[in-house]
Amino acid sequence: MPNRTYIAKKEKSMPGHKASKERLTLLLGGNCAGDFKLKPLLVYHSENPRAMKGILKASLPVYWKINAKAWVTWAMFIEWFSSCFVPEVERYCAQKNLPFKALLILDNAPGHSASLRELNPNVKVVFMPSNTTSLIQPMDQGVIRSFKAYYLRRTFKQAIRATEKGDKSLKEFWKGFNIYSAVKNIGESWAEVTQSNMNGVWKSVCPSLVNNFKGFDSDSVEETKSNCVKLGNELSLDIEESDINEVLDSHDSELNAEDLMELGKQTEADENDDVVLRQFTIKNMASAFQALEKAMVFFEEQDPNAECFARVHRAMEDAVTCYREIYDEKRYAAKQSSILHFFKQASHSSTSSPASTPSTSSTPSRLSTPSRASTSSRCSSPDSPDEELLTSTSPQKQNE
Repeated sequence: MPNRTYIAKKEKSMPGHKASKERLTLLLGGNCAGDFKLKPLLVYHSENPRAMKGILKASLPVYWKINAKAWVTWAMFIEWFSSCFVPEVERYCAQKNLPFKALLILDNAPGHSASLRELNPNVKVVFMPSNTTSLIQPMDQGVIRSFKAYYLRRTFKQAIRATEKGDKSLKEFWKGFNIYSAVKNIGESWAEVTQSNMNGVWKSVCPSLVNNFKGFDSDSVEETKSNCVKLGNELSLDIEESDINEVLDSHDSELNAEDLMELGKQTEADENDDVVLRQFTIKNMASAFQALEKAMVFFEEQDPNAECFARVHRAMEDAVTCYREIYDEKRYAAKQSSILHFFKQASHSSTSSPASTPSTSSTPSRLSTPSRASTSSRCSSPDSPDEELLTSTSPQKQNE
């Protein structure tokens, strides 16, 4: 939050909360045409923070890496280059029917090793001259600032939604804002950066490759900052555009020794927690789909614009397709398990009951002997549909 706001001033007095000390580092990049953005590399100080418990890191909109100081190290950057950058660019070239040839332009950050030049024959690595990042580094010419402005605007909007019902105060919202909240915002904010923005920032390096760039349009950084001020005022935060600039400019500051010690304590506390993958049941999924349908019925009844509702309904159905596929597959598997369980029980019952033997005596016995019943108790099968569990397994140093 901007430093002049009451919430930033009171942060230090909030028990067990040090939001201003939480840091992460992002690596952002993209191509000159602007139609390809790299999946961001995120470096955090903890491998398994509480907020990420049960979440598959491979399914995040970022590459998750850890470092005690949240820094991009030389070894980490080498790994990112080989395991992330090269495969992503190769897939992009294949989709566009282009030969796999790339020019990677880097600044002279400590983690950017000259040995990158020797790692892949299809990628030429070029380092910009020292002290020129703010002048010609494409990502620093507007992309990073746009991204951070979108991130701040999105955070303010979330705060308004969380507090407008009166169930939660702004301080409570900010206290609950964690690394998982940040990761989700990062993915959405990075998606907001436009192709024209990504292309236009190359004008200082390769003007001939910029496609009629005339400056940022209605989704510009300046308008976004103005929106942040308006949203801040809705939250009763006395802020001006200069406060927004202060937040956007503050992310390059290094952590001092005290900050690093606090991060170390937080990391130790996080790592002591057991990691359990999130799970949900068929019953709960069915309830969720029913809730969605109920919400759609409400919107249809209230909206006089049938075309608008139809568009929203189609978008909602498309958005949850992956969950419906998982739900249908698991329901089918549960039914198959139930049938197999039935036949197993029937087979077990028939083999455990001997055939009755006819009497050979001419005199009927005074007491009839009942056939021996199976004494095996029926145990619940782990394949029973009631027991079925579903698991969804979908796969700058700029500090936030």
